[in-house]
Amino acid sequence: MNREDLIGRLSQMKIGVVMGGLSNEREVSLVTGSAVIESLQGMGLDCVKIDMERDFLSQTKNAAIDIAFIALHGRYGEDGCVQGALEIMDIPYTGSGVMASAIAMDKPMTKIVAKAEGIKTPAWNIVEAKSFKQNMEAVNIAPPMVVKPAGGGSSIGISICKSSNEIRGAVETALKEDPKALLEQFIEGDLYTVGIVAGVPLPVIRIEVKNGFYDYAHKYTHGKTEYHIPSGLSSKTEAEIKDAALKIHNAIGCKGVSRSEFIMDEDNRSWFLEINTIPGLTKTSLLPKAAEATGISFDDLTLAILNEALKDG
Repeated sequence: MNREDLIGRLSQMKIGVVMGGLSNEREVSLVTGSAVIESLQGMGLDCVKIDMERDFLSQTKNAAIDIAFIALHGRYGEDGCVQGALEIMDIPYTGSGVMASAIAMDKPMTKIVAKAEGIKTPAWNIVEAKSFKQNMEAVNIAPPMVVKPAGGGSSIGISICKSSNEIRGAVETALKEDPKALLEQFIEGDLYTVGIVAGVPLPVIRIEVKNGFYDYAHKYTHGKTEYHIPSGLSSKTEAEIKDAALKIHNAIGCKGVSRSEFIMDEDNRSWFLEINTIPGLTKTSLLPKAAEATGISFDDLTLAILNEALKDG
């Protein structure tokens, strides 16, 4: 569908931008949602803000929307919960479905998928709050390691442990955000990310962190991180990372958009870290940066995301 026809079709619909939510990523979601609303209204489209609170079902029903643009991040938004609610209400929505969202939100599960697809991913262990002592005793990877919540995003609750005596505290921090903690072998190297829009990989972005590691502050504070497009990789290596991102996207069953992260070690080997099915759309977000590098404006990006949702409608 060309741009004019797509806008024409959407102009006959009421778009609900689902944002905010109940997770610890609420503030980022509100920024993403506001950017989407500004874009859609700028194109003359009818849209309404829906803040996903406990009254989400009644709020959405009263809004009488025809399609939902999901701009949520974290628990209840990216894990299949809101997707399932919208399916019950028979409202088409942007992004991945219930199962793909649930799988992608579970970092250990995505690593299992990557491994099954022949894609390298760092060794890992899982510690669950309900079996903390037994799981901690069974940890078989040595520092340095990365400890993070098994679900969730925006690098909240993440720690890098350089010695064994740091692990327990890091796990306890991660478990404040999720019932499971992921302990992952630390790979020294450069961080790269690949966005997928409508089944097409966008240019690879190299993420250069000024100091420390790529945590919440570095993601959302201007000036703390530099993003390089082009990435500086050889065309062969860039193509390999794009292929890996697309393979994982398809294996999980993602739809519309996703963004995967990889780390490149000193031997020029890429390692898959995680996938995000609702990438941020803030001014510092990576998906819009990659899209812009190919000539896709922010408005056209929001249209492309909506167009994918309409394909099943």
